[in-house]
Amino acid sequence: MSKRTLDTFFNPSPKKAKISLTDSKDAPSSHSTYPFTVPQLPPEISDLLNFAPEAEGKAIIDQPDLDLLYFQPYIPGSISTPLFEFLRGELFFYRVKYKIKRGPIETDINTPRFTTVFGVDETSSFLPDGSLIDATTRKPIPKDRYKTCKPRPIPHCLDLLRKLTEAATDQRYNFCLVNYYATGDDSISYHSDDERFLGVDPAIASFSLGAKRDFLLKHKPTPPSDTKSAAAIASETKPLKLPLGSGDMVLMRGSTQGKWLHSIPKRKGGESGNGRINITFRRAMVAGGTENYYRYNVGDGDVMKWDAKTKSMVVWGEKKEGDEVEKKEVKAEDVDKGYAAL
Repeated sequence: MSKRTLDTFFNPSPKKAKISLTDSKDAPSSHSTYPFTVPQLPPEISDLLNFAPEAEGKAIIDQPDLDLLYFQPYIPGSISTPLFEFLRGELFFYRVKYKIKRGPIETDINTPRFTTVFGVDETSSFLPDGSLIDATTRKPIPKDRYKTCKPRPIPHCLDLLRKLTEAATDQRYNFCLVNYYATGDDSISYHSDDERFLGVDPAIASFSLGAKRDFLLKHKPTPPSDTKSAAAIASETKPLKLPLGSGDMVLMRGSTQGKWLHSIPKRKGGESGNGRINITFRRAMVAGGTENYYRYNVGDGDVMKWDAKTKSMVVWGEKKEGDEVEKKEVKAEDVDKGYAAL
């Protein structure tokens, strides 16, 4: 009998703990940085989340430097569509634009998907009233800690999923990034989430809701070598494709971010036009990570909100008595060349 089998026999895995999915008498989440309040999940969704993950995770470790745990699905199928529709209808999003400079050339980047972000790095913590304190001293943070952004807490409807994911993956997360791919034209180019502010070998839990989209991975290029194996060559030239369905989750861990790239390519036809939401949980270590995430996922653009009548994201604005708020439909932008989360 193997050591692992013996350890399992004498130290069985603990039962999955249930997490309370209601708080403050179902009060909506609000904060000074929120353009509007975000309601808590309805009981018909939150109650069934306690049964996640619905399927056991499948380890994908058969390629060089790759360490994935693939759940098909993680979120119970009966609530994956209602959860998708709830989050699309209740969260606020942005169509971020920014500039990047390569030498003397400055380029305007239009992010080809809708994004939003919540959380703060581990040097700071939120109090129940939403104010920020230093995680070590428990005193108010210095005014200059975050020069370019105003961090905001994760709303209840996402924080509940974060807590469940921490329990299931034995990881800690302090950031939640949400992307909405409105059509098959929305995409994200090959990239890796290997920034220093995530620490060594970061674990990132990535959820899919809504339309099925291909998730492609390929090994980062390595120097030519006479001893390079056929498996190593194949991992750099032939992408691994995971068809992510609604409710699926991929846990990327170990050396995956440091050695592999991933993308969501454009797609025509099929269900891609129905919209897809991607939620990622991750852990930022320092203040620079917080500023990075808010720059590339919030920016300075208009607040966007799903409009059920036009079935599109529109510019959100508070309607004043006697005034009509113009709603401008936003269409997919060009190719993304900058950093963003999956």
